[in-house]
Order: sequence, then C-alpha cells, then structure tokens
Amino acid sequence: MTAAGNSVFDITQSLGAEDAQRIKRLLEGGVKIPAQPRVLDELRKLMQRKVMDVRQLAKVINQDPGLTAMLFKIVGSVAYREFHPFESVESILQAVGTRQTFNLIQAICLAGLGEIKKNRQVYEAFWARSHAVGQIAMLVADERIAVCNIFPDQAYLAGIFHDCGVPLLMQRFPTYCNDMKLGTPGVWIDLAEEDKKFNADHCVVGYLVARHWMLPEFICDAIRYHHALNELGDHEARSMVAILELATDIHYRDLHVPNPEWDRLKGVVLPELGLDEQSLPEFVDIVLERFRENDPR
Repeated sequence: MTAAGNSVFDITQSLGAEDAQRIKRLLEGGVKIPAQPRVLDELRKLMQRKVMDVRQLAKVINQDPGLTAMLFKIVGSVAYREFHPFESVESILQAVGTRQTFNLIQAICLAGLGEIKKNRQVYEAFWARSHAVGQIAMLVADERIAVCNIFPDQAYLAGIFHDCGVPLLMQRFPTYCNDMKLGTPGVWIDLAEEDKKFNADHCVVGYLVARHWMLPEFICDAIRYHHALNELGDHEARSMVAILELATDIHYRDLHVPNPEWDRLKGVVLPELGLDEQSLPEFVDIVLERFRENDPR
C-alpha cells in the first residue's frame, strides 16, 4: 500500500517499536486503511507540481458535486464570515487559500467514505460526533489563533480525523461497538479497555490513516496523542491536542452530558490555550453561540 510514496513501512519507522508492531499486527489481521478518493489524489498532484491556478483546481473539485456541496457548507461557517458570500469554488480558493481549502477537502473526503453495513446507527452517530467536534475545534482555533497559531482549516481537519481509527476497528472487530459501549451518550473509548480486549489503539490506527493521507506532520502527531496530552511535552502538536480536548468538552456540554476526562485535562488544556477557569464559561458561551448559529437546533 502506498500513498504518493508514503508506504506503511515508511510510516512505521516514525513510531516506537510497540506501536509499529501493533500496526503490523492489525494490518495483517484485516484492518483496512482507506484509499484516497481520485479527486483528492488529483488535487495533491497538482499542488505538488505547484499548480496554483484556481480555475484548474476548481475544475477538479467540481467533478464531485457532493464534495463541492460540503465545501460550501463548511466555508459557510461563521469562522469564515469575513469572506462571505462565496459564489464559486474559485472564490473559495481565492479567499480561504489553496492549501487551506485542500485541508478542508481532505476532511470532507474522509468523512464521505463508504459506511459500515452493520451498526449503521453507531456509525452515523460517530460521524455526527466527528463533524461536531471538527466544527467546534474550527471555532476554538478561530477564537484563539493569536495564542496558538492554529488555523480553522487545520483544526477542522484534525477534528474530523482524530478518531478515524474507530470505524476501522468497528469494521475489523464485530464486538467492538458493544464492548466499547459506543452509542451510549457521554461514553467514549477507554484506551486501557480497548487495548485489553482488542490489543489495538484507535489513536495509532488514526495516525496511520493520517500519515497515509499525507496530512501535516503536527496534525498526525496530534491524532496519535490526542488522549495523551501530558506525554507531548513542548511539542508542535500540543496546542492542536488542547484544541481537540476543549472542543470535545464543549461538545459534551452542548449535549448536556458529563465529560469524565475534563477534570483530569483542564489543568493542562486551559493554560495551553491562554484560558483559565474564570474565563472559560464566557469562552464556551461564545463558541457555542457561534456553533449553534452555524448548526441551529
């Protein structure tokens, strides 16, 4: 399996021996890494050749009406309000930027891949959660850009990809949904339990997908360590993981369910984003107001 020369062997070299062995075992056991859609592959080739003609790039994107519709929906977010209205894909590329638009398209392509026939309800709920966390992360990044230097397209990309190992493990292990209690409000993957039952780690699988799809390295690292912020130290991915954790907590608040991880994480997440417990409630209100404006109930 290759992705523009990015083989699984090359990817595992950047991991520790335990993670590399785990990936090898999962791939041999039937976990399938999704291939990139043709439109995405065409766009990447153009950009690698430094073709930045927005007319040519727009022509490729417009080949896929579903992708184009989703792109308009995402840039319709309040995070891109200063650029509204968008009249064409060309105008999006010009205003948002070619690299930024490409990041958004990568996220759309992953979320649009074929669905699982079994556990369809859980699968749909998973992508609804990923979309919500991605959109909230985009707004958190927009609000804290001066502090973190993370841009909305990057945060959205990380938000969509960060748990993408989960549906791949759902495909591989018939009992995964039940054992991990997926579909229960407020319940998410317990890493220790996941490892014990399946000898697998959805963070490592997600990292493999991200590297195979050639996402920016710091986003790949954020996906790998999004449940292990304390292990990152002074790492380039640290702010991205903090954004993902806060976006996840805000999503829980929006659902009115408790986040069992927040008390353990907030002491690290908030300072990383230039926030504290006193400023947090107002910040959450601002983000949720913008999120609901974009996604009215």
